[in-house]
Amino acid sequence: MDFRSIFKMLSMIGVTLALFFSMEFFCGIYYAEKWGKLAIFLSLFLLLNLCVWYIFREHRINLKIKESILAVNLLWLLLGVVGAIPLLLYTDISFSSAFFEAISGFTTTGATVYSDIEALPHLILLHRSLMHWLGGMGIVVLGVGLLSMINPTGSLSLFKAEATGITMEKLTPKIKDTALSLWGVYMLLTLLDTLFLRFFGMSWFDAVNHAFSTISTGGFSTKNSSLGYFDSDGIIWTTTIFMLLSGVNFLAHLKLFFRDTGGFRSEEFKMYVIIFLSISLLLTFSHDYIDGDSFYHSMKHSCFTIASVMTTTGFATVDYGRWGHDAIALIFLAMLVGGNAGSTAGGVKVIRYLIIFKTLFSELKRILHPNAMISVFMDGRKMSERVLSSTFGFFILYIFTAVLTALYIYARGYDEMTAISGALALVGNIGPGFSQVGPAENFSFFSDIDKVVFSAVMIIGRLECYTVFVLLSRSFWKKF
Repeated sequence: MDFRSIFKMLSMIGVTLALFFSMEFFCGIYYAEKWGKLAIFLSLFLLLNLCVWYIFREHRINLKIKESILAVNLLWLLLGVVGAIPLLLYTDISFSSAFFEAISGFTTTGATVYSDIEALPHLILLHRSLMHWLGGMGIVVLGVGLLSMINPTGSLSLFKAEATGITMEKLTPKIKDTALSLWGVYMLLTLLDTLFLRFFGMSWFDAVNHAFSTISTGGFSTKNSSLGYFDSDGIIWTTTIFMLLSGVNFLAHLKLFFRDTGGFRSEEFKMYVIIFLSISLLLTFSHDYIDGDSFYHSMKHSCFTIASVMTTTGFATVDYGRWGHDAIALIFLAMLVGGNAGSTAGGVKVIRYLIIFKTLFSELKRILHPNAMISVFMDGRKMSERVLSSTFGFFILYIFTAVLTALYIYARGYDEMTAISGALALVGNIGPGFSQVGPAENFSFFSDIDKVVFSAVMIIGRLECYTVFVLLSRSFWKKF
């Protein structure tokens, strides 16, 4: 077991985290807040990681797939601890609550334990949003770019262990260049979203924080009533559009720089748009009929809500838990979808549903034509048996995790809707659910043990099950 490579990789990402978190330090200075404790923490954290890196500076990082999987799991646990410390220093919450908030931030779930968000210091509000933004594209993908500067060939397995989706695709000869290019697109979308939000009336601070949360499909807001606080059509539609863009495979955005629109002509993207438009339209008519609002008002909030839930962002403009059973059913359906593979969104992902349904239809054809050679194609390419089995395996693990989580919540004494929607919100990295965990509520009432369990569920969902569950395999450990 090459622990030296793991420690060196973690130290490099730790240094990167410390540098990004320094933004919070300058934020505290600007708003004349007590930044001393944060400065001490960041200094010690940076020094510790620099020392570890210095100790192993001569060691050449060479992470194989097993080391990469272990490193990714260790990283997410460490992120929870590191992200929790500023929360403990500046707010009156327990360690389990702070750990839950940090994991929710880095996994871009957006579930919170804070009831009065507007009472938090500016540096903590930025800390929450920054955790979203760093976790969105994947802190390890950024680490891959840094690792490759030292070891050009040893970080491919780490990218595979972290990157989400059906298959991994490189647009450049070196994995480092692909990772850094994706972060370039990520930062560009963040900048554009910030400028549009500022143009439509947000302060610079609110615009930056909400852009961080939007592009990462996270959902942390600086306001208690989320986006509903601003009551601005421009802000609502801007956020809707950027949530949808963030739910698209970032490789599709990157391909546009090479004048390749193939990513936006894929079957997955077309189905993604169809699902969004269909559910949004049905919800618009439902909301318009039940509440008697104008068609435009219903359409605005319906499109925003479906974009938020479907991309697993978790923002809210209204308490949609009060819209009635048929509206809740439609929103619940959107919770099950997720975004595109290769996006910052969580959930099952549209491409997996396409593969599952195409496979089921092919099996029905085999019943009618037992001697026929029937294959599953996606965008004109034949799907291998490995991809098919991996897709069904993930879906089973995803449902298995959601069911166990729902049973756990229900066994703890909560109602069925809280249990089911809460489980889907956690494993799908959505954030809000319904009933006691609805968009107008939070997770503060759960016990410390519950929050630790939920943190593990969020990590499982963020790493798409396999990367965590493989640790339970005896074959994973027997050669270590």
